[in-house]
Amino acid sequence: MNSDLSPYSDQQLVARARAGHEDAYRELLGRYKAVVYRLIVKHIGDADEAMDLTQETFVAGFSALARYDGERSFRIWISRVALNKCRDWGRRRKVRSFFSRALPLESAHHVASDIPAPDMEVNDRLELARVRAAVGQLPEKLREVLLLRGMDEVSQSEAAAMLDVSEKTIETRLYRARTRLKALLAGTGERDQG
Repeated sequence: MNSDLSPYSDQQLVARARAGHEDAYRELLGRYKAVVYRLIVKHIGDADEAMDLTQETFVAGFSALARYDGERSFRIWISRVALNKCRDWGRRRKVRSFFSRALPLESAHHVASDIPAPDMEVNDRLELARVRAAVGQLPEKLREVLLLRGMDEVSQSEAAAMLDVSEKTIETRLYRARTRLKALLAGTGERDQG
């Protein structure tokens, strides 16, 4: 059966998916795959890993569909799952980074160089890398808000729902994130808890 499910609401699709209709899963995936991918790639900065995490997000989300309450939009709910996958990935990355640095240098011959390819955009690439590095230095709570509000253009209320905090908390964290990022980029690196 190849029915058009585009007029269905997210809540109706979830109900169909819970009832075992695979077409509802496909429709939800079609609606939100690109949104989730963009969210993840902006958070982790690696397009290949973002593809894997997008798949993991939907597998986890669909297996936990019974916990979707329908009170908030499916987009916000699946975005929270994606943010959790980004956090997990970040923790795993720290562990891998520790062990990769612990290996002897002669075993690291397969590691690619971090030096950008020589071309006309070297300065832009270096500046982008500098900004990404500074964003990466922000505490997780500040980095998440900065990426959601600044890059993903999520509204303050949506960000609050995704992170399960108040809108005032989002506003405060965004202010702190911008202040801290400005200091990091200026080279002062002033510390701000948040």
